[in-house]
Amino acid sequence: MYLTNASLSNCTLAGALAVLALAASVAPLASAQQQGRGAAAPPPGKVASERISGRGTISDPRLKALDPVLTEAIAKDEIPGAVLLVSSRGRTVWRKAYGSRAILPQHEAMTSDTIFDLASLTKVFATTAAVTKLLEQGKLRLNDPVVRYLPELGTEGATADKNQITLRQLLTHTAGFAPDPTDANIPAGWSGADPLLKEIYAEPLTAPPGARFVYSDTGFILLGEIVRRVSGLPLDEFLTHEIYTPLGMRETRFLPPEKWKSRIAPTEEIDLPAGAKAGSGAGHVLRGVVHDPRARQMGGVAGHAGLFSTVDDLAVFCRMMLANGLAPNGKRIFSAASVHLMTTPQQPPWVPSLRGLGWDIDSAYSAPRGELFPLSSFGMTGFTGTMVWMDPTSETFILLLTNSVHPYGRPAISSLRSRVSTVVAAALGTSEFTGPSSRIARGAGAVARPYDAEGVSAPGRTLTGIDVLEQENFASLAGKHVGLITNQTGMDRQGRSTIDLLAHAPGVKLVALLSPEHGIRGTEDANVSSSTDAATGLPVYSLYGETRRPSDQMLQGIDTLVFDVQDAGVRFYTYITAMGYAMEAAAGHHIAIYVLDRPDPIGGEAVEGPMLDPDKFSYVGYTVLPVRIGMTLGEMAQMFNTENHINCDLHVVAMKNWTRRQWFEQTGLPWTPPSPNLRTVTSAVLYPGLEILQNAGISVGRGTDTPFELFGAPWIHGTDLVDALNRRYVPGVRFVPIKFTPKSGPHKDEPCEGAAIVITDRASINSMLMGFEIAYTLAKLYPEMFHVEQMMTLVGNSAAINRLKNGDSPNRIFSDEDPALNSFQTIRSKYLLYR
Repeated sequence: MYLTNASLSNCTLAGALAVLALAASVAPLASAQQQGRGAAAPPPGKVASERISGRGTISDPRLKALDPVLTEAIAKDEIPGAVLLVSSRGRTVWRKAYGSRAILPQHEAMTSDTIFDLASLTKVFATTAAVTKLLEQGKLRLNDPVVRYLPELGTEGATADKNQITLRQLLTHTAGFAPDPTDANIPAGWSGADPLLKEIYAEPLTAPPGARFVYSDTGFILLGEIVRRVSGLPLDEFLTHEIYTPLGMRETRFLPPEKWKSRIAPTEEIDLPAGAKAGSGAGHVLRGVVHDPRARQMGGVAGHAGLFSTVDDLAVFCRMMLANGLAPNGKRIFSAASVHLMTTPQQPPWVPSLRGLGWDIDSAYSAPRGELFPLSSFGMTGFTGTMVWMDPTSETFILLLTNSVHPYGRPAISSLRSRVSTVVAAALGTSEFTGPSSRIARGAGAVARPYDAEGVSAPGRTLTGIDVLEQENFASLAGKHVGLITNQTGMDRQGRSTIDLLAHAPGVKLVALLSPEHGIRGTEDANVSSSTDAATGLPVYSLYGETRRPSDQMLQGIDTLVFDVQDAGVRFYTYITAMGYAMEAAAGHHIAIYVLDRPDPIGGEAVEGPMLDPDKFSYVGYTVLPVRIGMTLGEMAQMFNTENHINCDLHVVAMKNWTRRQWFEQTGLPWTPPSPNLRTVTSAVLYPGLEILQNAGISVGRGTDTPFELFGAPWIHGTDLVDALNRRYVPGVRFVPIKFTPKSGPHKDEPCEGAAIVITDRASINSMLMGFEIAYTLAKLYPEMFHVEQMMTLVGNSAAINRLKNGDSPNRIFSDEDPALNSFQTIRSKYLLYR
């Protein structure tokens, strides 16, 4: 749709958003404080009294099924031994040692006070904790670019994207780094952090910052260095002073002292002679020295590995987390808001894997959640065979520490971790919850799945507003003189038009028809003239001709307006403005207006910015809204009526049997294209991100068989464009080179090259991010032909356009906190009619 004669609406939603944005900036932590997770901390001394040294064992009979699970794992050589601690509601209910602490150079039985190399548990018990403490001290900010703290990262050339990386992306493994830094280019025998850091600074990214989740040690190595530079202390000293000493964690540290060695679980046998295998006794066994080779060469203190501890010390930390930052000894370690931030999803919304700050919530690494713990739980695993999992809902945590790499590497113990957690959840009743299931389970087979069908089918069939009116025999319109605003999409489940239904409804007098853009039959792609309906003989007044608003003449003899049009869920789709103008006219003429609600065809959950600037109201921007609104027309009508002070006599006829997670195919309703080029639900999903390109001279497939599923121009080289786009890892889609000749729109009748879009996972698509990624790539490849500023008409946000024009990564633009979008979400929540 195109911008035509702009007509500013006297709207005040912008003012409400501005007030809320200001309030959010003044007190951003208040609601998080109030919503802190878990119960209050137990009385000081209660937990500390449960410290049991040596071989002390606690066994709750409800958990007796844990014994065979662990003993079987040892018998099958999955692990040599383990220490398992389970806590429920502030009390240790299971604490037990199993199997062997050491096999080489001689056998040692496992004891409950064994000290373990925690491997990647370092990331949460050390690095994340240190970064969070610096956040609270105002020395770091999550959305700051990392180059502010590590300027060496922002070098030119192949690493140019690195200046877009934020601290939040490092903490959520979405910065674009490979899983591990390459040290092949570093001279043999290197030591200390500097050689590895220099290699990281020089390495190219594997994906644009924020594009996807790739579990990576690299980001946490950088975070460890950031803590050192910002705090002025090495990571280990900062943690001892700020976290471990206040908590009373006496046996948690990097570089364990020699006197601890006898209690430390050894790990792998290394330095083997040629032909010898680990476990043969021909090499030497690591004991008290970090197993991770990079952390070892860095000197034993690193952001990704190197921490040693016991189950008892870690239990103190876990209890603090479940008590919203309050330690068992009564000391405040973190604010409740900080704990909430660490343990709730912080990754970009288009990334399916759920990650907190450091902490894992739902990803390919979430085996310790087992089958029964809810999505509100969180935890972490370590390569040496360690794991922690916490559930704030039931105030439960599990610590399973093993040395599964002793004296040789074994397969990952994912199954063991999962089975232990499932036994605990079942035995302690922690599985008695309702909530969403795993997004990762949902994501399995996403490439072959046309849409997310898990658990979203509503009971019965979706009934739109006109279906509900039919069920009620049109009682609410009895005795009314009706003007009907509709088009070809106004029909019931049986395919009967709303025009015919109201024309023959008992007691209803249909006086006139009014049509939005594309006309009463939805076939026009230009201005539409008023006419007469052949079937009913009624006048058809065009709201997309000489005027955009219902005039006095059009409303003559009408006491009720009925609005029944299928929307596209997008701000610049003009039916939203047509409804707003109709509501204003109804208020001005003191007549009632009924909005017959219909589904948001692309789902009612996702909200995608940017927000419309208050100075850019037009027929494609009725009021301050994001591009993808995540609301039905009925919900928006209620919001407009209140927030914009229209105060018309509004009646929303709500749907039945529709849920926000549903895509249009799941409603059972017939799909009628709401405009000539929006022919399929697939095109509707891609439409928001592609339509914004058209004003910048890009054909979006108008006049082809698949509009809004491809794009191009005569000056584009398709294979070059596709190669560049697919390297951007745009969530949920892939691009394929294509040649086509559009028969309408930009470049009509000109041969074009470009890309066809293949949806690989609809649930992961952020259509506006996709559109900005395409624009970003076009501007890089064809700076003389593609001009970002020409997208302003539909994007409607100067800051976003300027950032894109200046070369900011789209991931960064959409990941940065937007107070206006957050404020809109707050307002939006008040008017939602459906769950």
